[in-house]
Amino acid sequence: MQSASDEWFDEAYYQRYYFDKKTRVVDAQHTQRLGNFVCAYLQYLRVPVRRVLDVGCGIGLWREAVERHFPGAAYHGVEYSDYLCQRYGWERGSVVDYRATAPFDFVICQGVLPYLGPADLKAALANLGRLCQGALYVEAVTREDYEQDIIDETLTDPRLFRHRASLYRRGLSEHAREMGGGVWLSRRADVPLFALESAVP
Repeated sequence: MQSASDEWFDEAYYQRYYFDKKTRVVDAQHTQRLGNFVCAYLQYLRVPVRRVLDVGCGIGLWREAVERHFPGAAYHGVEYSDYLCQRYGWERGSVVDYRATAPFDFVICQGVLPYLGPADLKAALANLGRLCQGALYVEAVTREDYEQDIIDETLTDPRLFRHRASLYRRGLSEHAREMGGGVWLSRRADVPLFALESAVP
């Protein structure tokens, strides 16, 4: 039940899941569409975005979307992989216990949480609540995604934990409201919402 070792995220890991066109799980075009959706939604909601944290930023695919939609916003990448920190200059840290001097307006956490065991996941979800004062985007495959045959297991890292969606929602909802599409709005955010815009009160 231990979380992923930092030794997993070496050059070979990123070659397989990011750089090799035959085996990669995400590409720049996918992230561009996703980034356009999420950032446009935040603009619609009128979430002021000046400081952005991409925790588990990988090779930095979100940075372009952030710069395009929020020109002038400061983008900060934090990464657990020592290999990527050396290659791209990210700050080394973990979503479980990363600390900042002030919360961020927009926090991105894509594909990170399923690598955490239950105790670390609980800590990470609480930490995301502390780090975010505006909007949060979370992407994590769940046990239900496997059960409903949504996941292509030939491309997916077999070491991922298969946590229930309810576990993620329970941890995130302590600090944020679910807005749909993986977007959450911090309960600290001063953004007026119509009743039906939020999935739950």
